[in-house]
Amino acid sequence: MKYFFVIILVVLSSNFIFGQNKYDYVHFNKLLEVEGSDFVIATIENRGKLLETKAKYLLFINTIDGTAQQVDFPKDANILEIKQVKIDSLQINKILVYARTVDLNGKKGIEWDEPAQIIVISPDGKDKVQLTADDFFVRTWTINKTTGKIVVMGHYDSNNNHKYDKTDKNEILIFDLKTLNLTSKII
Repeated sequence: MKYFFVIILVVLSSNFIFGQNKYDYVHFNKLLEVEGSDFVIATIENRGKLLETKAKYLLFINTIDGTAQQVDFPKDANILEIKQVKIDSLQINKILVYARTVDLNGKKGIEWDEPAQIIVISPDGKDKVQLTADDFFVRTWTINKTTGKIVVMGHYDSNNNHKYDKTDKNEILIFDLKTLNLTSKII
């Protein structure tokens, strides 16, 4: 019985030693179907041994042929929301990503008080366009499905203190989702 116990301990401890490999770990967060297309979006993070994020990206997977298109983001980006906008009458089918992707203050990486941007990606992941400027703090946004416009509310931090205060310049921006151009600016 003693020998059996020793053998069990040796086998278990060798499994733990073998488990400490030097490879990164892939962490899948979620899957999102892209309606009206053959694609599914996977959100992926590559993490190191101490669970620090080494890479962050969206993987657009073609469910017909199994190919994939990778859309990279900074490793410390904070993807807040992924939303598909599909308006058949206007021939619009886009993926909108609401995320913090810029280290505006240049300190410790992208933090919670950094500006959030709106990024538009094609349904196959091949085209990526950032709608809002790096220094524009997006607070809220919505889609008008009749006109195919996205209305974005936010502000510019005019005194660079990373706080929303009276001196900041508030704006409402209206973008056309078909052309991805700014059509109106309301101050």
